[in-house]
Amino acid sequence: MMTPREIFHRMFDNDPFSRELGMELVSVSEGACTLRMIVKPFMLNGFGVAHGAITFALADSALAFASNSRGRHAVSVHCSIEHVAPVVEGDVLTATASEDKYGHAMANYNIRIDNQDGIPVAFFRGLVYRKSREWE
Repeated sequence: MMTPREIFHRMFDNDPFSRELGMELVSVSEGACTLRMIVKPFMLNGFGVAHGAITFALADSALAFASNSRGRHAVSVHCSIEHVAPVVEGDVLTATASEDKYGHAMANYNIRIDNQDGIPVAFFRGLVYRKSREWE
């Protein structure tokens, strides 16, 4: 069976979107993943703050890596995000995914996104379907 780190690298190496956004692994373990990313100018919207898709993408990637870390392929079926503070160019965002409820076919995850000052900027919730296929 593959380790969470091996699964992360298998997925991340085939994930040009996460790599292009500059996401970096902080930690990964069974049911958990923490990613970091710096907000760049191209990520800003017309108000000069990060587009909501940026925090969503970071949280979604953390969800993917956390939910697959137990060794079975998992795909999201529902996700939601709450933006609670503005994100600006140069902010260093950290997304921490943790397992809330883990079942045979379904699992729930909470992802908190903080800026470099430890201030929460978004809260993300994801539900995944756990397929029978295992990582090899």
